[in-house]
Formats: sequence, C-alpha cells, structure tokens
Amino acid sequence: MKLKKNRKYNYKPRYYKGDGNPYELKHKFDDFRKTINPPKGIKGKWNAAMDEYQNDRDEKVNKRIFVIAGILILLFLFLIGFDLSIFFPQS
Repeated sequence: MKLKKNRKYNYKPRYYKGDGNPYELKHKFDDFRKTINPPKGIKGKWNAAMDEYQNDRDEKVNKRIFVIAGILILLFLFLIGFDLSIFFPQS
C-alpha cells in the first residue's frame, strides 16, 4: 500500500519583487537561536539547550531574578503576618 503524498502549493505573487517568500512564517528571534533545529532525540535537544545556556549567560538577568524572588518572598511573609523580629538579636 502506498500512501498519498501531500502536494506542495508554491504560490508567488505577481508583482512581488523582494527576496524569499513574503508569506513565510518566521519568528523574529530564529536567527539568534541554536535550538531551532536541534539534533534528533532527547539527548541531542538536552545537549543543545545546555550548550546555549552555558555559552550565553547574562549575569544581570540572574541578579534581577534573585531580587524579584526576594521581594516576592518578603511580600508574602508580610501578608501572612510573619514576625521578622526573630532574625534580629534581642537587646
């Protein structure tokens, strides 16, 4: 049994003078990503993601995440009525 092959519709507008297909759907960050077409399999995807994380670290983002997490934790403790005086020495 042979399966029916899908046909490719190749339309080009009559008055289009640009490069490539004007109807191509492409994300604006695709040119900067390494993991768009990773090697097949889970191990290949994992290795590509770890390589991108290790080579493109941004220290400002890490600090910002820690500051935001700290503020949210303090806000949560304030809302539940946690007494922060246990962390300071008694005089």
